[in-house]
Amino acid sequence: MATDKKQNNSNKDLDDIMRQKLFLTKWTKYLLDFMFYSGILVTVSLPFSVKWIGQFYEPAVEHYEETVIIYFVLGIAALVLIRELRRIFKTVLAQDCFVIENVISLRKMGNWSFFIALMSVVRSIVYLTTAMLVIILVFVIAGLFSKVLALVFEEAVRYKEENDLTI
Repeated sequence: MATDKKQNNSNKDLDDIMRQKLFLTKWTKYLLDFMFYSGILVTVSLPFSVKWIGQFYEPAVEHYEETVIIYFVLGIAALVLIRELRRIFKTVLAQDCFVIENVISLRKMGNWSFFIALMSVVRSIVYLTTAMLVIILVFVIAGLFSKVLALVFEEAVRYKEENDLTI
């Protein structure tokens, strides 16, 4: 009887963990969806929003064209990066995340992160801020992390495929 009770508690704990995992992944997907669609809106509205921000931040007006172009390129790059992350989350929700497509997405995310860091360096030539230095560092780290994670996923895919063949 005591073992039955322990088994029921264990099953309940596993159910709770699975519910929490599903909750976390779904909300993360919703957050990514929100970021993607609001990112489109922000990127498209840049010519207007930069003019508006220029009322409060003079360098935005002094370098209007450069600011719009650089942030438009950064916005597109961020949207592509988020799109790849959304693709990965689809496989997580389908409980099939160790697939070669995720390895490819992680590699792309690393490339786009490095590109964003590089474009941020270019933007810093126009006008430098401490926040932009932080952004450069964050995207260099994100690029390295994505590249390393791609290697880990590639190995996991290989193990999974080997395991599928032995069954």
